[in-house]
Amino acid sequence: MPHIQLNNDAPGIRSLVLYRPDTGKPLYELAQALLRAGSPDSTLSDAERELIAAVVSSQNCTDFCLNSHAAASRFLFGRQADLVDQTLQDPETAPISSRLRALLAIARCVAADARTVTNELVEAARQEGATDGDIHDTVLIAAAFCMFNRYVDGLATLTPDDPAAYAAMGERMGTLGYTLPKPN
Repeated sequence: MPHIQLNNDAPGIRSLVLYRPDTGKPLYELAQALLRAGSPDSTLSDAERELIAAVVSSQNCTDFCLNSHAAASRFLFGRQADLVDQTLQDPETAPISSRLRALLAIARCVAADARTVTNELVEAARQEGATDGDIHDTVLIAAAFCMFNRYVDGLATLTPDDPAAYAAMGERMGTLGYTLPKPN
């Protein structure tokens, strides 16, 4: 049960966006910019961006964000959807590119303590083909998802138990992106 009266039954951050559209709108715009548009010098796919969000949310133990962004990543990866769960299980052995593996190492450091992102980690990502845009977007996605995770968990928003609910969310996020929900 949420810590405050949200006056809606939407799960996760959607409930908070409905509660406070004035703050929700820029948060959704940020999610859209980070997870869909990306910077012009970034080679990250939308599926990889969602996977970074899911990995950070997993590390932060935020089940709603983990499950919804993993579902979006699975939807966007299509036939390669299994690599999402393999990556969440163990990014070191998952069948992902060495570039993405190096970027996820950076993302995990940002989530734990951003000061632990070292020149060596950044150089390792560059050696694997990461662009400055990839590195920038990885750090910003990870940092933003630490905020999103704490917002969702700090107010104890509804976290569905049904995996089908997340599959539907993932498809919506994968097709529509981050659009403001309509009030009931």
